[in-house]
Parts: sequence; C-alpha cells; structure tokens
Amino acid sequence: METKREVWIDWMRVVACFMVMVVHSTEPFYLGGDGSLILNSTDAFWSSFFDSFVRACVPLFVVASAYLQFPVKYSTGEFFRKRAVRILIPFIIWTIVYALVWGEPVQNLKDLLLNFNYAAGHLWFVYMLAGLYLIMPMLSPWAQKVSKRELLFYMAICFFTTLIPLIRDWAASTPAPVVYGPSGLPRAALFPLWGEASWNAYGVFYYLSGFVGYMLLGLYLRKFVGELSWKKTLAIAVPAFVIGFGVTFGGFLHRVGCEFPATGLVEKAVWWETTWCNDTVGVALMTLAWILIFRKIKSAGPFYQKALLPVSKASYGMYLIHLLVLVYVSGFIRTWLGSAIAGGPDASPLGFWTTPAEILLTAVASFLIVAIIAILLQKIPKIGKYLMG
Repeated sequence: METKREVWIDWMRVVACFMVMVVHSTEPFYLGGDGSLILNSTDAFWSSFFDSFVRACVPLFVVASAYLQFPVKYSTGEFFRKRAVRILIPFIIWTIVYALVWGEPVQNLKDLLLNFNYAAGHLWFVYMLAGLYLIMPMLSPWAQKVSKRELLFYMAICFFTTLIPLIRDWAASTPAPVVYGPSGLPRAALFPLWGEASWNAYGVFYYLSGFVGYMLLGLYLRKFVGELSWKKTLAIAVPAFVIGFGVTFGGFLHRVGCEFPATGLVEKAVWWETTWCNDTVGVALMTLAWILIFRKIKSAGPFYQKALLPVSKASYGMYLIHLLVLVYVSGFIRTWLGSAIAGGPDASPLGFWTTPAEILLTAVASFLIVAIIAILLQKIPKIGKYLMG
C-alpha cells in the first residue's frame, strides 16, 4: 500500500523538471563556436535572466529526495535495493542509449567505464545523487537524534561554503591557469583555500560542501519546520529570492561584459556560470525561497490526480530522456523564428523578444512531449519501472 504522498513535493518535482528544460533550452544562447558564444547583448540578458531564475532546479530535486529518504527508514541493504530499481537501472539503460545515438558508440561505451557520456552532460546528476545515497545510511543514526541547534550549526557551515566559489574568484589576483582533464575539457584551476594545495584537495570545508547542505536542508524541513503562515513564508522567501536572483543574474552579466560577440573556449562559459553553480550562495537562497512557497501548496484535486501526479511519478525518467527530444525541438524552433546577428539586433521580426520566445517555446514543447513519452513508457507492464524509475 502506497504511503500518504507529500503533495507539495509532487508539485515541486514537476516544476523543477520544467526548470531543467528551461536551463537546457537556454544553453544554445551562450554555448557554441569553440565552446562559448554569446552573439549580442540581448542573448546575454535573456540567458542570464532565464538561467538565473530556474537555477535552483537540481537542488530542489536533492531536497525532495532528502526530505523523503533521510534518515533512512529501513536496512541499508533494502535501501540500496530500492534505490537501484528506482535510480540506477533506468540510468544505465538510458546512458547506453545516449552512448549509441550521440557521438562514436564504441568509444562512448568504453568511456562509460570511467564517467558519463559528455554529450549527455545532464547525467552528472545521477552520480552526485548516488553519492548522497551512499552516505545516507551512515548518517541516519545521527540524523534521527540530532537536535535543532546542532543541525543548524552544520547547516550554517554548509551555507558558508556557498560563498567559497566567490571567495576564490575574489582572492585570485590573476586569471587562474587552464588545466585539461582526461576528457580534454578545459577548466580553470581552483585558487587554494584553507588547507588546499596542489597535493591536497581536501580542505577544512571539503566534507561539508556541495550538495550535503541541501540534504541537511531536507532533513531540517522534515524534523523542525512546521506549517508557516503566508506572511512568514513571504517574509523569508521574497528577500531570499530577490537577493539570490540578483547575485546569479548580475554575476553572469558582469563576467560576460559589454563586448559582443563574446567568445572563447568552454572554460570561459564555465567562468561566466560561476554564480549559477549549485553550490553558490545565490542558488542556495533561491532554493530556500522556492521550497517555502511549494510547501504552501495543498491542492490535490482533479488536476493534481489526473495530470500532475503522473508527471511527478515519471519526473526522473523525464530528466533522463529529455535531451533526446529537446535538442531537436530547440533546433527546429530556432530555425523557424530566426537567430541573432553577431554584435547586433536579432534578425527575427520578434526582435528583442526572439530569444525569450525561443527559450520558452522550446522548454514548453519539450516538456509536454517528454512527459507524454515518459508516462506511456512507465505504463508498460513489468518493464516500465525499469525504464522510467
């Protein structure tokens, strides 16, 4: 018998899934050429606006998983078996699909022994999530008995770590040298802080950085946060979102600058994205704001039962497969509406509104198509759960 559902989490999953598609619908407007390419100021503005607005999407998924799964309620073996069916088996199936349809299949399949297929970059999420699942059983005894004050102490440390990417940026007096990993993808070297060095990556905050903070946030919400009034919700959520959005939106535009076209290798786009990263303060603040708003949603009527709930149940599968659809939808819509002119206005009759129209149309169309496909695949007897989770 299925346990009572947390309605607000179903709403949050569906919206977060749409947010992911907005993120990937925005990428063609600042990624291209040799890796990084923004043709004009219009593309820069709208890329920063949309991507900043929805950048909390992945942390929302993490908080939802932690809220429902942490602390672990059954044995470690049973927990891993359930997660394997729900997460790992669909991931393996679709990882192989991406390896076969994009790039060189033989080389892709060899590379899968070491990492995900870089052409399907969104699959990094599953590795991160699996890492959190590995430590959940270990931390569960502590999570069951932790006090509110103790948990807030650790959450405060995690929140401080969201400032570290900005501190690194500020501390570096000159641009960091570019390093190349086994993938051949360039990335700027990290300025060392608090125990880090060329021979040691494990600084004082290493073990309490990244997505662990969102896992603790999910735990805190479940254990210590009751029903908040709309007045208190908005008093926290609105300032948090405004500040967080300001940091992410302004940070991206500041790095891009005013000269267009803005071009470079892919590490330049990585630098542009500094304030968009999931472990930065702006994204963390917006995540908190989104969650507080979603927790006020209680609607479980016909729309929820007939439309939203099936999409929520298929949301993980939608995440896995969506790029197989979105890439082609994006290409079609951008060809249909026209594209920007390097350094000048848009060629499309829509002018300034071309970019937002293409981003939103791509996201909405992809979301609807992928939702239908995922729900139908999930309904296949016996094998549906292994395809979509």
